Amino acid sequence: MAATGDGGGRRLRLPAPGPPPSRPDPFVCRRGGRGDGPEEEEEEEEEKVGLAETSLLNKLIRTSLVESSHRVEILQQDPSSPLFSIKTFEELPLKKELLQGIYLMGFNRPSKIQETALPIMLAYPPQNLIAQSQSGTGKTAAFVLAMLSRVNAAEKHPQCLCLAPTYELALQIGHVIENIGQFCADIKVTYAVRGNQVPQGSALEEQIVIGTPGTMLDWCFKRRAIDVKKIAMFVLDEADIMIDTQGLSCQSIRIQRALPKSCQMLLFSATFKETVRAFAVQIVSNPIVIKLREEELTLSNIRQYYFVCRSREEKYRALCNIYGGITVGQAMIFCQTRRIADWLSVEMSQDGHQVAILTAELTVAQRANVIQRFRDGKEKVLIATNVCARGIDVQQVTIVVNFNLPTDQKCRPDFETYLHRIGRTGRFGKRGIAFSMVERQNVRLVRVIEEHFRLFFIPRRPNFRRTSPAGCA
Repeated sequence: MAATGDGGGRRLRLPAPGPPPSRPDPFVCRRGGRGDGPEEEEEEEEEKVGLAETSLLNKLIRTSLVESSHRVEILQQDPSSPLFSIKTFEELPLKKELLQGIYLMGFNRPSKIQETALPIMLAYPPQNLIAQSQSGTGKTAAFVLAMLSRVNAAEKHPQCLCLAPTYELALQIGHVIENIGQFCADIKVTYAVRGNQVPQGSALEEQIVIGTPGTMLDWCFKRRAIDVKKIAMFVLDEADIMIDTQGLSCQSIRIQRALPKSCQMLLFSATFKETVRAFAVQIVSNPIVIKLREEELTLSNIRQYYFVCRSREEKYRALCNIYGGITVGQAMIFCQTRRIADWLSVEMSQDGHQVAILTAELTVAQRANVIQRFRDGKEKVLIATNVCARGIDVQQVTIVVNFNLPTDQKCRPDFETYLHRIGRTGRFGKRGIAFSMVERQNVRLVRVIEEHFRLFFIPRRPNFRRTSPAGCA
C-alpha cells in the first residue's frame, strides 16, 4: 500500500498532517460578529465546535472499540438477498494480506457493526448499504476492508471513491487504509484534498481516492483526472456532518449521480434524523439499512446536587468546600465560556491542583493530548467548555461540576448538553456525583431540568468560609 502515486511522471504527495499555512484552519472557531459583549462572543465561539470536529476528536481519543450492549437493527428492502452475520474475519472472503492487516490493527474479532455490515459490503452481486454507527465502533475499518477487497490491483485507475466532510477526517480514513492495506503492495491511495494539485486532463493511477466533496468534484469534472464510469464503489462517510456543512451534500449528490448504476453505494452516519434519511435516499438506491443503537445515558446512578451562589468567587469557594468534604478521584468541571474556564484554571492551579484545560482554541490534536494525559492521571482536574461534553470515558472520574449550567442562546436549559456533561461520571455502571453551581436568579433552571428528566436535585448550603489552599488541594 502506498500513499503516493506516479502517473505519467507526476508525483502526488500525501498532504502534511495539518492544513497548509495559506488556508485558515477549519478547526479554529471564529467569533460571530454579532456585536455582543466579550463573554457572549466567547459563547458563540464555543457553540461553533461542530460535528466534524467532535467526530475527529473521538477518532483520535478512541484507544479501543466501543461495544454497545444494544442489538443491531436491520431493515432489508430486497427479500431475495439473504442476510447473515459472522463471528470471525476468517468467515469472510478476505485475502490473507487483508487478514494480516486487520489483525495488526488490533481487531481480534469483528465488532457488532462489522459482524453484520461486512457480509453485506462484500456480497456478490454488490449490495447498497446505509449504516448508522457511532465513532469507535469499527465502521471505518469495515468499509476500508470493503474498498480494499473490491479493488483490482492490476488495473491502474481509480475504482473506489470515498468522501469525508473535512480534510482531517479524510486523512484519518487514509491512515486506516494504509494500515490495513500495508501488505497489499500493488494498491495505491491518493487524497483529493486541498494542497494536492492534479494537472488538467492527467489520469490518476491510484485505485482508491479519498477526499472532500469540493476537491473530488473538481478532480472528476474540471480536471477530468478520474473516469467516473469506472468507479465500482462509492463510500460517503459522516453523512450527518455533510448535511450540517453548507454545500457538501449538493456536491456529494453531483458526484454520485455521475457514477454507473452498477457502482456499489455505502453511506454512514452517526445519527439518522429525518434530514439524514432524506439525504441518504438521494444517494443510495434500494439499500439495506442497519442501525447500531447508541448507548443510552442514564441519570439513575448519579446523585445530583446544586449550590446557590452570588458570584464566580462564591462558586469557587463552594468548589473548594466540595474538595474538603468528599474524596475525589478525578473531576471534570464544565464552564460556559473560555474566559471563565481560564480564570478557574488559574485559581485552582494557585491552590495546588493539577489542572488541565480543554477549550475551542486548542487544535484537535492538542485536545486529544490533553484528554489522554487526563486519562493517564497526570492531571486530576479537567476544566472544559462544551467542546468535550461527549465521548470521554475515564473510569476514575468520580465527580462532575457544572460551574455554569448549560443554556442555549435564549437562556433556556440545554438538556442534551446537561445529560452528556454529567454522564461523564457514573460510567461503566458505577455511581457518580454531579454538582451544579447556580446563580440565585437561575434557580428556575434547576426546576426545569428536574421536570424534564423527572429527577430531584439535592440542595446544598455552601460554607463560604475562606478555605485555605491546603484545604482546597
